[in-house]
Amino acid sequence: MLGGDLEVRRLGFGAMRLCGPGILGWPRDRENARRILRRAVELGVNLIDTAYAYGPEVNELQIADALHPYPDGLVVATKGGVVRDGSGTWRREGRPEQVRAHCEGSLRRLRLERIDLWQLHGPDRNVRFEDTVGELARLRDEGKIRHVGLSNVGVDLLERARRIVTIVSVQNRYNLVDRASDDVLRHCEREGIGFLPWYPLDVGRLAEPGGRLEGFARAKGATPAQIVLAWLLHRSPATLPIPGTASLAHLEENVAAARLALGDDDLAALAG
Repeated sequence: MLGGDLEVRRLGFGAMRLCGPGILGWPRDRENARRILRRAVELGVNLIDTAYAYGPEVNELQIADALHPYPDGLVVATKGGVVRDGSGTWRREGRPEQVRAHCEGSLRRLRLERIDLWQLHGPDRNVRFEDTVGELARLRDEGKIRHVGLSNVGVDLLERARRIVTIVSVQNRYNLVDRASDDVLRHCEREGIGFLPWYPLDVGRLAEPGGRLEGFARAKGATPAQIVLAWLLHRSPATLPIPGTASLAHLEENVAAARLALGDDDLAALAG
């Protein structure tokens, strides 16, 4: 559950990779994006993550094109507060008027009257954090946002935000190799906040032929990607991984990871 009233399955779908190269513009095969999104829903995925900056704008348009009118229970979570230019630079922009413009633009592109989960893509060091979050609280009070989430924050900023508005999710980089946000994950677990790990499949050399992860996966009759996703699901009841792909085969492989059981010994061996 997110916010007590959004019931989502533990494994979502990150739509970012459906954009063109460098997460800029449209992909060469636009129909493939439609197939991927529709198949994700067919497989039972009911949380799709996107952002204004993906494309920019392209990813939200893809989702609306493929899935609107949205099936009952589907949560489309988007983000704002980051802008991009033609060079592909990711620049944080947390001015209240800017995050409002991002939110209202997302409403139009996604063809929604209210966004179920709108997440600040990252804090802007040049803007007082409370000013940014205060605008999100106003957007929620106006009915444009149902729930507010944060991305790329530590515990201190999370708690500063919670003094202004209820926060239902945090989206930070987190995977088997990079566990720098362990303290944020544990805090979210204690406070009943969803934790959406981005870049969940970064396993690098662990998945190389002959590597530790490859042998572990073979013993389980699974793929390395399925093992790391299952590890994330078992890591904490707060985790809601959102792996992304532009491949139908990989999508089905990722979704199947939710059925993979790992015991305490497995978890200890992987964490080591």
